[in-house]
Amino acid sequence: MRARHIGLPAVAIAVLAWVMIGATGRAGEQSKSALAFARLASLVGEWKGVQDGTEIHVTYTLTANGSALMEEFRPKNEPVMVTMFSVDGDRLLATHYCSAKNQPQMATAGIADPLAKSLAFSLVRVTGLSSPDAWHNTGLVLTMEDQDHLTQEWTYLSKGKTGTTFFHFTRER
Repeated sequence: MRARHIGLPAVAIAVLAWVMIGATGRAGEQSKSALAFARLASLVGEWKGVQDGTEIHVTYTLTANGSALMEEFRPKNEPVMVTMFSVDGDRLLATHYCSAKNQPQMATAGIADPLAKSLAFSLVRVTGLSSPDAWHNTGLVLTMEDQDHLTQEWTYLSKGKTGTTFFHFTRER
């Protein structure tokens, strides 16, 4: 008998669902934020993109017994950055450990539609700023176009000026 191959995203969703069901007792009792996190956890795997000519590799990994999703953002020849996603009540949190040596902490509003294509995170606070005018991220919108395509829209503030950077990724594994 030949074993059937199940893709990594399907396995990640199944494992996360199992963990979340165990935490709440039954699947029907999951909060909207837990369901939105399960959708976010479907990103587990390796992704690739190019931004301004720089190749970027992104890896998503579930950690802390399935309660946190870690993103490792690896621009070629640049420092690695990490963003940690987790559930906090009726919202999701994202803490970004930036190569600018600061840590913006962002949150969604209360999750209304756990199946929405996009999750918008807004700045709650930032630690590690060298000065109030220092460069730091102020927001993130993750758009899951489909299971193999992801867009990130990062907003930032530096010396009183705002800006936006877009990244488009395709799943490698």
